[in-house]
Amino acid sequence: MGVLVPASPRIRGITSVRAEGLDIKAMIETVNRGFEEFKAEHTKEISDLKAGMTDVVRSEKIDRINEDLGKLTAAIDEVNVKMAAGMVPAKDGDNDAPEMKAYKADFDGWVRTGEGEGKIRSANKTGVMASMSVGSDPDGGFTAPVEWDRQITDKLATVSPMRRYASVQNVRGAGFKHLYNLHGAGSGWVGETDARPETNTPQFAEYSFKFGELYANPGVTQTILEDSEIDIAAYLAGEVDLEFGQQEGVAFLNGDGVNKPKGILRFDAATETALPAAERHPLGPVLEVNSGAAAGLTPDGLIDLIYDLPSERITPTSAFYANRKTHAAIRKMKDGQDNYLWQPPFQAGEPAQVLGYAARDLSGMPDIAANTIPVIFGDMAMGYRIFDRIGVQVLRDPYTKKPYVLFYTRKRVGGGLWNPEFLRYQRVAAA
Repeated sequence: MGVLVPASPRIRGITSVRAEGLDIKAMIETVNRGFEEFKAEHTKEISDLKAGMTDVVRSEKIDRINEDLGKLTAAIDEVNVKMAAGMVPAKDGDNDAPEMKAYKADFDGWVRTGEGEGKIRSANKTGVMASMSVGSDPDGGFTAPVEWDRQITDKLATVSPMRRYASVQNVRGAGFKHLYNLHGAGSGWVGETDARPETNTPQFAEYSFKFGELYANPGVTQTILEDSEIDIAAYLAGEVDLEFGQQEGVAFLNGDGVNKPKGILRFDAATETALPAAERHPLGPVLEVNSGAAAGLTPDGLIDLIYDLPSERITPTSAFYANRKTHAAIRKMKDGQDNYLWQPPFQAGEPAQVLGYAARDLSGMPDIAANTIPVIFGDMAMGYRIFDRIGVQVLRDPYTKKPYVLFYTRKRVGGGLWNPEFLRYQRVAAA
């Protein structure tokens, strides 16, 4: 048995600090040093196993280093997201129309004091907010200013991982339908003066994406409402974003489409085939590649996963999506030339990689177990789409929980498979 050597304090210490307080270069250097330590210890473990020896202490050390590497890599990804967000100009409402600015001021006053409800109601029925309030329950609250909607949605991008990877589209209606071209039209080559034979009529299929309503009911003290220095929109956004983000995270992965989005893991062949023909995705299910082992992943299975996707469907943003435990398992894998499949990031803005493609942390994905889908490979932005209905509904309730004022906040969100041709599932199953 070996002697217990604690995981590098450089790794464990740095992961205990919030990502925004760290220097990205130092973080990358630390994860690279940690990976070198991990490789050295893992190589010794493999040698021991080949010699018929088991070193429990070394195995525990490797697991600790592996866990710390996962935390630090996630922290680097978080910093990269924030760096990318910082490159986008802030949407502070300065370019909003005068009518919208006036509505925002009236709405802010109503939220703080409850006064001016008549003006808000009029704006929702026939005024500047009427188009965003169509189909809303008139007794379910008023439509918040666009700036409020922006703040809530922008905050959700940092809480809900799928919002970082999938494409997001704003809609005004209660739902969304897309017309898919099934490429049934004929075509051909002819000479300049040759007759043009009639071609087939292109085939189209309509698909309805599943929507649901998110809600939260944060309470605010009267002291906060009376403090004019507090940005009440930002405050309420901060109160609802965590709850919304948690609910979205579950739905975008595993939602069944009943009063909620349909999750990305719900489009396998067996699930799609069980649906009525009219409810199936026009382009078919997401295809699967078996891992090559009955209860685990294999290097060959991950390689097969990449090459099962046609070259024309591989994009610069194609990536491996899995939870941290799965990435930790992949970190131990080697190819036939004894090279590790997982590689750490080497500069700011870059993620860790697996077989040359980004390794993306997607919490909520299944753990590795028989018949599960712990890994998705491909371009998530091309494969899955999230729909945000413009217009957050807010109902002010100063009576239910005195002395607090409750703000029942609702937002309609949809989601579903956009194009299965850009994605592949890795199913844990023998070849």
